[in-house]
Amino acid sequence: MKLVNLVDPDQQVSFLQAVRIGLGRKQGLFFPEQWPQLPVADLLKMPFVERSGHILAALFDGELSLTETTAMVDHAFTFEAPVVAVNERISCLELFHGPTLAFKDFGARFMAQSLQKANAAAQQTHSTIVTATSGDTGAAVADAFFQQPGVRVVVLYPEGKVSPLQAQLFTTLGENVEAIAIKGDFDQCQALVKQVLSDQPLCDQLHVNSANSINISRLLAQVCYFFEAWAQLPEAQREQTSIVVPSGNFGNVCAALIAVKMGLPVRRVIAATNSNDTVPRYLTSGQWQPNPTQATLSNAMDISAPNNWPRVANLLENDAKLREKFTSIAVDETQTCDAVRAMYRQGYLSEPHAAVAWSAFERLAAADECGLIVGTAHPAKFADRVEAIIEAPVALPARLQEVLEQPSKITQMAADYAQLKNFLLRN
Repeated sequence: MKLVNLVDPDQQVSFLQAVRIGLGRKQGLFFPEQWPQLPVADLLKMPFVERSGHILAALFDGELSLTETTAMVDHAFTFEAPVVAVNERISCLELFHGPTLAFKDFGARFMAQSLQKANAAAQQTHSTIVTATSGDTGAAVADAFFQQPGVRVVVLYPEGKVSPLQAQLFTTLGENVEAIAIKGDFDQCQALVKQVLSDQPLCDQLHVNSANSINISRLLAQVCYFFEAWAQLPEAQREQTSIVVPSGNFGNVCAALIAVKMGLPVRRVIAATNSNDTVPRYLTSGQWQPNPTQATLSNAMDISAPNNWPRVANLLENDAKLREKFTSIAVDETQTCDAVRAMYRQGYLSEPHAAVAWSAFERLAAADECGLIVGTAHPAKFADRVEAIIEAPVALPARLQEVLEQPSKITQMAADYAQLKNFLLRN
């Protein structure tokens, strides 16, 4: 599989090299130049793990065999991704049934499998993973790599801007997982990670990698659950159904577009943002003008400079038909709360991120269009916010109850690269 650095096209690497490197030269993202066309009708008849093995093996184009890829998926995807009907027109792809109750469990666990392969191929015995989180990435990455020999995980998150329950899932682990509360917003955390990855001497010394959706292994793994969703939809609805993704860093919506590029019969892909509306404004004006990041109820999407946008732009710029299938719209806080209530009245308990997707579809849908909204996290992870909106209690699943009373292990730090570098070298 050949991957090209989108900023420095002279840098071309294999999949396993990209997994180990993470970010390319000049902070460029690695991305394939070509996409396989899949026998979708046959694939949709397969079980989730078997189908996912075929999809990823096709993407890897011989670098990893079907047997190897299926085994990796079998270790990573040990939980379901059910499609649940909310009403006659709208269903929710629930991606929060993994160990940290968020969609990022799929990508993080597959990355853990991929990094083992990459390190073995390079005869590398240790890695330092530095990742930024606006909510769910930190927990998913920490869980996926917790107690894995030879792997150190450092999670940066914006202090006070991640829900307490989200934070408990990665700040209480300890051992090979270290949590740093940055005095700033997610964009500053992400900028620090990029500085680390651009510091070649540091990367060489510590074998630094990132488990954000910067890493191609996480992104490609997410393609698989969109095929799983279509396998669960009634055949008569498939070509009339649009995917609506609550979008912050735009990795998940990029995965949906890749699925369409590979043949999934999707009507269109809608990227729903909160008040951090850089992409919807860009699509209207043609001007890329990120505003200061605003704190919202859907905090995992509080990102003004989405890291995966260059990949999305690459797909859209090189495929006019795909561009016609893509749109983006912003949803404000009032609309988010209204959507949570509307879904609850229809018997479906949601949280702010999926509610953003619901609101976007309600505003954009054609009369004959069905919507598949993406449920990215369990409502209990935002219990305080949801309870305030619906004025009813939200039960905590056992996994959250377990971590609630555990002590946190946190290092506080300014958004300062020199301090972060010293921490990485000292510990």
